Amino acid sequence: MVYVLLSMSVAILAGLLMTRVLKPLKLPSVTAYLVAGVLIGPYCLGRVDITGLGFTTMESVEDLGLVSDVALGFIAFAIGNEFRLSQLKKTGRQAAVIGVVQALTATLFVDVALLAVSAATGGKITVAQAITLGAIATATAPAATLMVVRQYKAKGPLVDLLLPIVALDDAVGLVVFAVSFGIAKAIVSGSFDLISIIVNPLLEIVLSLTLGALMGWLLTQLEKLFNSNTNRLNMSIAFVFLTTALSMLEFEIGPVTIGFSSLLVCMMLGTVFCNLCPLSSEIMSKTDSWTSPLFAAFFVISGAELELGVFRNGLIVLIGLIYILTRSAGKYIGTYLSSKAVGCNDTISRYLGITLLPQAGVALGMCVTAQQLGEQGDLIHNITLFAILIYELVGPMLTKMSLKKAGEIQPMSEEVKNRRQINLEHVKNNGKKELR
Repeated sequence: MVYVLLSMSVAILAGLLMTRVLKPLKLPSVTAYLVAGVLIGPYCLGRVDITGLGFTTMESVEDLGLVSDVALGFIAFAIGNEFRLSQLKKTGRQAAVIGVVQALTATLFVDVALLAVSAATGGKITVAQAITLGAIATATAPAATLMVVRQYKAKGPLVDLLLPIVALDDAVGLVVFAVSFGIAKAIVSGSFDLISIIVNPLLEIVLSLTLGALMGWLLTQLEKLFNSNTNRLNMSIAFVFLTTALSMLEFEIGPVTIGFSSLLVCMMLGTVFCNLCPLSSEIMSKTDSWTSPLFAAFFVISGAELELGVFRNGLIVLIGLIYILTRSAGKYIGTYLSSKAVGCNDTISRYLGITLLPQAGVALGMCVTAQQLGEQGDLIHNITLFAILIYELVGPMLTKMSLKKAGEIQPMSEEVKNRRQINLEHVKNNGKKELR
């Protein structure tokens, strides 16, 4: 337990210090946290083998997996709060169309490219592996996107579309992956399982949304018992913990698996809460400040999880680059064409697709499931890890660039600059007085 707490403190401190080191480069804090994670991870500082000073093994990183699960719960809860009915009336149709089309286009592009590689290389990558990686291509990382939006206080029509699309992406990805992976298993094993291909994924989505809606309604009712915003905040935090825990439950009824997607459950919790509770905006602003160190730890841990060892295999790098390029093209082209079709302006059409490139937790969960294919699953796992490594380091920077080009990250006002300068001078003057 001592080493777990020590690792947590080192992770947060390393992440915060790295934001200062990389400040001259004007990189998003998310990128700084990820770089810090890589540096204190098993492939860098961890090699010194000093327990507590960085992560010496992947097992020590996995010991903090609960932190990542909770952080993802709060991230999903925050994204769910963007689904306000007043806003969905304006952007709901556009978000739904773009969300589905860009995900399916990414899958199509990756499937075609990897099947062509399979044919050209005589089966270096199998059909089962190709279509599974195509399904994983649907997933977009909500955490990195949300953190960039928050850090730079981005707002505008592009952000209004972006967050609902990122949320919808998870549901679309679950269905596409379940169908594609079911087909892949059928190819490998020679048996076709209709339940795992259609019934289980649809049941998971319906049950996740139902559980999230029920918890959101219950949270709203219990909030009415308190007059203090501090107690309301405590209640909200407790409910995110509780909902995250419940979403981890899984059991089987005959051939049917009853499970939940923690992202979907917590998103629905936030959606119902923000639409039923009149004080939700105020409570959410307080929740954001409470979760800041939790999110920092989450991204540092994510950086430590990135396996640099995948660079040793030339085949992994080659196929990984093909996967990255075709997925990126699919996301961008699918977003561009669908946004044009639903009447979005040129700025949204041009830059929205770039903000959907980051990929992490959901994709990692899919590739872990893909390891059920045995040796074929190992290749899928390594290619996905390689892609996540590139996307996580580059994705937040591209998201920031796109939001800035779209005019939704405003430059610091002169008033804020002057106030910061006054504060810095005040600190310097006080320091000189103390030295005297």
